[in-house]
Amino acid sequence: MNYKGVMIEESLKDTSVLKNVDIISTKVEKVVKSHKTPWLTQWTLHTVEIPEEKAQEIANAISKALESEHNWYADFKNKQFHYIVFKGKVFKVDRSKSDEYEEVKKYGISLGIPDYQLDFSPDIQ
Repeated sequence: MNYKGVMIEESLKDTSVLKNVDIISTKVEKVVKSHKTPWLTQWTLHTVEIPEEKAQEIANAISKALESEHNWYADFKNKQFHYIVFKGKVFKVDRSKSDEYEEVKKYGISLGIPDYQLDFSPDIQ
Protein backbone atom coordinates (compact mmCIF):
# COMPACT_ATOMS: atom_id res chain seq x y z
CA MET A 1 0.00 0.00 0.00
CA ASN A 2 1.42 3.37 -1.03
CA TYR A 3 2.20 6.13 1.45
CA LYS A 4 0.80 9.66 1.47
CA GLY A 5 2.00 12.80 3.17
CA VAL A 6 2.70 16.49 2.81
CA MET A 7 6.16 17.90 2.16
CA ILE A 8 7.02 21.55 2.68
CA GLU A 9 9.30 22.56 -0.17
CA GLU A 10 10.95 25.31 1.89
CA SER A 11 12.11 22.69 4.40
CA LEU A 12 14.37 21.12 1.78
CA LYS A 13 17.93 22.17 1.11
CA ASP A 14 17.91 19.83 -1.89
CA THR A 15 14.56 19.93 -3.67
CA SER A 16 15.61 17.26 -6.19
CA VAL A 17 14.17 14.69 -3.75
CA LEU A 18 10.73 15.84 -4.96
CA LYS A 19 11.51 14.18 -8.31
CA ASN A 20 11.33 10.80 -6.53
CA VAL A 21 7.74 11.20 -5.31
CA ASP A 22 4.41 11.62 -7.06
CA ILE A 23 3.11 15.11 -6.33
CA ILE A 24 -0.68 14.84 -6.17
CA SER A 25 -1.35 18.51 -5.44
CA THR A 26 0.41 21.70 -4.41
CA LYS A 27 -0.83 24.53 -2.23
CA VAL A 28 0.99 27.75 -1.38
CA GLU A 29 0.14 29.06 2.07
CA LYS A 30 1.09 32.38 3.61
CA VAL A 31 3.13 31.97 6.77
CA VAL A 32 1.52 33.49 9.85
CA LYS A 33 2.96 34.22 13.27
CA SER A 34 1.56 31.01 14.79
CA HIS A 35 3.62 28.93 12.34
CA LYS A 36 6.74 30.14 14.17
CA THR A 37 8.80 30.30 10.97
CA PRO A 38 9.54 34.04 10.71
CA TRP A 39 12.35 33.42 8.20
CA LEU A 40 9.70 32.44 5.62
CA THR A 41 6.85 34.37 4.02
CA GLN A 42 5.16 31.32 2.50
CA TRP A 43 5.07 27.52 2.54
CA THR A 44 4.74 25.44 -0.58
CA LEU A 45 2.87 22.32 0.54
CA HIS A 46 3.11 19.31 -1.74
CA THR A 47 0.75 16.41 -1.10
CA VAL A 48 2.77 13.41 -2.19
CA GLU A 49 2.37 9.71 -2.79
CA ILE A 50 5.29 7.31 -2.32
CA PRO A 51 5.36 3.70 -3.55
CA GLU A 52 5.55 1.20 -0.69
CA GLU A 53 8.63 -0.50 -2.12
CA LYS A 54 10.55 2.80 -2.21
CA ALA A 55 9.42 4.23 1.15
CA GLN A 56 12.61 3.54 3.13
CA GLU A 57 14.86 4.73 0.28
CA ILE A 58 12.88 7.95 -0.11
CA ALA A 59 12.76 8.51 3.67
CA ASN A 60 16.56 8.29 3.74
CA ALA A 61 16.82 10.72 0.81
CA ILE A 62 14.47 13.20 2.53
CA SER A 63 16.54 12.92 5.71
CA LYS A 64 19.60 14.03 3.75
CA ALA A 65 17.69 16.70 1.81
CA LEU A 66 16.15 18.57 4.77
CA GLU A 67 17.87 21.87 5.45
CA SER A 68 19.86 21.88 8.68
CA GLU A 69 19.55 25.47 9.90
CA HIS A 70 16.03 24.86 11.24
CA ASN A 71 14.55 21.70 12.72
CA TRP A 72 12.14 20.44 10.11
CA TYR A 73 10.59 17.05 9.70
CA ALA A 74 8.54 15.36 7.00
CA ASP A 75 6.16 12.47 7.39
CA PHE A 76 4.16 10.09 5.27
CA LYS A 77 2.04 7.07 6.12
CA ASN A 78 -0.20 4.29 4.99
CA LYS A 79 -2.65 2.24 7.08
CA GLN A 80 0.14 0.17 8.68
CA PHE A 81 3.27 2.33 8.98
CA HIS A 82 4.15 5.98 9.53
CA TYR A 83 7.55 7.34 8.47
CA ILE A 84 8.64 10.44 10.38
CA VAL A 85 11.82 11.92 8.93
CA PHE A 86 14.19 14.39 10.58
CA LYS A 87 17.54 15.62 9.33
CA GLY A 88 19.81 12.61 9.84
CA LYS A 89 17.18 10.37 11.50
CA VAL A 90 14.28 8.29 10.21
CA PHE A 91 11.57 6.69 12.35
CA LYS A 92 9.29 3.95 11.01
CA VAL A 93 6.36 3.63 13.40
CA ASP A 94 3.92 0.73 13.45
CA ARG A 95 0.61 2.59 13.59
CA SER A 96 -0.97 -0.18 15.68
CA LYS A 97 1.51 0.60 18.50
CA SER A 98 0.77 4.11 19.75
CA ASP A 99 3.63 3.92 22.27
CA GLU A 100 6.13 3.98 19.37
CA TYR A 101 5.14 7.61 18.77
CA GLU A 102 6.52 8.60 22.20
CA GLU A 103 10.14 8.13 21.11
CA VAL A 104 9.49 10.27 18.03
CA LYS A 105 7.88 13.02 20.12
CA LYS A 106 10.77 12.99 22.62
CA TYR A 107 13.28 13.24 19.79
CA GLY A 108 11.42 16.14 18.15
CA ILE A 109 11.13 18.01 21.45
CA SER A 110 14.87 17.49 22.04
CA LEU A 111 15.45 19.36 18.76
CA GLY A 112 13.33 22.27 19.97
CA ILE A 113 10.25 21.49 17.89
CA PRO A 114 7.13 22.61 19.81
CA ASP A 115 5.14 19.64 21.10
CA TYR A 116 1.95 20.85 19.39
CA GLN A 117 3.73 20.29 16.05
CA LEU A 118 4.49 16.70 17.07
CA ASP A 119 0.86 15.63 17.36
CA PHE A 120 1.33 12.16 15.87
CA SER A 121 -1.31 9.55 16.50
CA PRO A 122 -2.29 6.24 14.92
CA ASP A 123 -5.83 7.61 14.67
CA ILE A 124 -5.01 10.65 12.52
CA GLN A 125 -5.40 9.80 8.85
